[in-house]
Amino acid sequence: MTTSVLVLGAGFGGLELSTRLSEELGDEVEITLIDRADAFVFGFSKLDLERYECDVLVVALGADYDFAATPGLAESGNEFYTVAGAEALRDLIPSFRTGTAIVGVCGAPFKCPPAPSEAALLLDEHLRARGARDDVRIQVVMPFGAPIPPSPDTSAAILETFAERDIEFLPDHLVASLDGATKEAVLDDGTRLPYDLFLGIPVHRAPAVVEDSRMTEGGWIPVDPGTLATRFPGVYAVGDVTSVGTPKAGMFAEGAARVVADQLIARIRGADEPPKYDGKGACYIEFGGDEVARVDVDFFSTPGHPTGTFVAPSMDTAAEKAAFASIRRARWFGD
Repeated sequence: MTTSVLVLGAGFGGLELSTRLSEELGDEVEITLIDRADAFVFGFSKLDLERYECDVLVVALGADYDFAATPGLAESGNEFYTVAGAEALRDLIPSFRTGTAIVGVCGAPFKCPPAPSEAALLLDEHLRARGARDDVRIQVVMPFGAPIPPSPDTSAAILETFAERDIEFLPDHLVASLDGATKEAVLDDGTRLPYDLFLGIPVHRAPAVVEDSRMTEGGWIPVDPGTLATRFPGVYAVGDVTSVGTPKAGMFAEGAARVVADQLIARIRGADEPPKYDGKGACYIEFGGDEVARVDVDFFSTPGHPTGTFVAPSMDTAAEKAAFASIRRARWFGD
């Protein structure tokens, strides 16, 4: 029989206890470790100004959110791109039963292009389950002409579902600000949209430490699209912090990371040059009803014209998405 152990606090005590139990008992114990922080810092390291020397530097710091770039967002709106923002909405949405809900993108590029559409579809499903959908208007404001521009089939499926569920799509616009006094979202062309609930996708930017390093051009780190090398010798960058030309999404960052790993392995072993980054990846899309779709996108094969293939929503793809997360949890953090 497996014994379940819940450890509150991931400091020296919690980490050592959890590690020791795992090492000694293996499958005999199931350990859950909870901490309010998402990282561990040695207390004594605060006494030092740390400096690291290396032969190779890889920058994989992702993108930060610039809430101040959209006046009124922090004071009069909500966002679901941070854990804190998602938790706040979790507590707010159950009391939302009437009025207008706007899912609005405040800047481009942004992480996970399908996310605004997913948010609208899941909000619709939630309201229908509560019998409150007829009293709510849902609008989606996006900076693109279609929900997923590289894949017309994916965009068509999303727009068809929007039409079926009475979700309004407002293309080619960004939300520039929120007017808290009038409860209106102000678009980039001055249009004002009344709202009762605003779910925003904040402006993205490179982390301040990256900007201060003067590695960025146009806001992001430019890299060789094939090798992910920067203009600085021995320095690579992968993922959302770059302007490589693929979406800011985890699967694309993962693919780029594999290429850099192959580059370094070949360099250290003196092997032949490995294949270059192909700009291919996929995004899962929640359609509600426990069904998930997938879009497979190729950004480099036809320069300037990315292509996408749509896999229709199904419970099989939902299971695939769950397995995707499970496999990576095990690979990166252990079973």
